[in-house]
Amino acid sequence: MALTVYLSGEIHTTWRDDIRKGVAASGLDVKFTSPVTDHAASDAAGDHLGAESEPFWRDHKSSKVNAIRTKTLIQEADLVVVRFGDKYKQWNAAFDAGYCAALSKPYITLHADDIVHPLKEVDAMALAWARNTDQVVDILKYVERP
Repeated sequence: MALTVYLSGEIHTTWRDDIRKGVAASGLDVKFTSPVTDHAASDAAGDHLGAESEPFWRDHKSSKVNAIRTKTLIQEADLVVVRFGDKYKQWNAAFDAGYCAALSKPYITLHADDIVHPLKEVDAMALAWARNTDQVVDILKYVERP
């Protein structure tokens, strides 16, 4: 069974690569998609629509352009992995999880123990909570199992 998995969330660590490597080593048939992970490029996604004098409006335009990609890829995914890191507040990741819940799209949260409480509602709607990328790969092995 071929799966399309959208990798949502924090962009400052190698977690996406770790999952890709684990999936490749396991010989799984998984296609990965994700948001643009280059922070500067993501922030500039709407710049071609014209300059803005206020940072809010630049961010507003870019968030809408980014949402075209995000919404499309989440809708096309069979499963979403939502990663919450420890350094930044990932409002976008929380929004992606909520969008998955609204679509009844299966998703897995990936985060450390110390942020269980602030993510309790997000985790409550997830079909699994993983603490590390190896656990995500193990879930994908099971899902793709004949």
